[in-house]
Amino acid sequence: MNSKAVVIGYSGHAYVLLDMLMNNHIEILGYCEAKEKEQNPYRLRYLGHELDEQVIDILKANQCYLGVGDNKVREKIFQSLLRRGVAMPHLIYLDAVISPLAQIGSATVVMPGVVINSMVSIGNGVICNSACVIEHECIIEDYAHIAPGAVLTGNVKIGARSFVGANAVVKQGVTVGANVVIGAGAVVIKDVEDNSMIYGNPARKKVNE
Repeated sequence: MNSKAVVIGYSGHAYVLLDMLMNNHIEILGYCEAKEKEQNPYRLRYLGHELDEQVIDILKANQCYLGVGDNKVREKIFQSLLRRGVAMPHLIYLDAVISPLAQIGSATVVMPGVVINSMVSIGNGVICNSACVIEHECIIEDYAHIAPGAVLTGNVKIGARSFVGANAVVKQGVTVGANVVIGAGAVVIKDVEDNSMIYGNPARKKVNE
């Protein structure tokens, strides 16, 4: 493929994507944001807002990657670009270990040191962050984020837009609902309902004080 990469967003998460693209020997054309960033550590060309008409043409002609860490914002951008005919491939780092029986959706990012084992299904716009482990037969729905060092043991389901914090562990067979936040280091041993925030070992629901 002769096309170049365009990154949507230009801050922390995007910086990691840019390193991945460069290490994968993919040439970077520039970045999209609502307005040009004052800080430009990679010295990239500013292309404009991703939904500007002239920018859409650039995105359609090149490879488009979502460098946005917020799950809901990433979903909104993905859906907006999809409606305009922009294709968004997944991005997998060179040293990730991925089963040939795993399925990975569009605009999903698999970062350095990740392990994805047999018969895992990962949706669109998911972040599999550095050194996370996703064991056999897990299901991760669209726009979820599995943070660095998190471990999903076998047959775990993570709902859409949910966040599994750094070094958290989810027990085999547990179902985590949509829009859930699991705190860093939590140990999840039972199912979690939608729209919950849980933390601790064993993990428990946070109650507003």
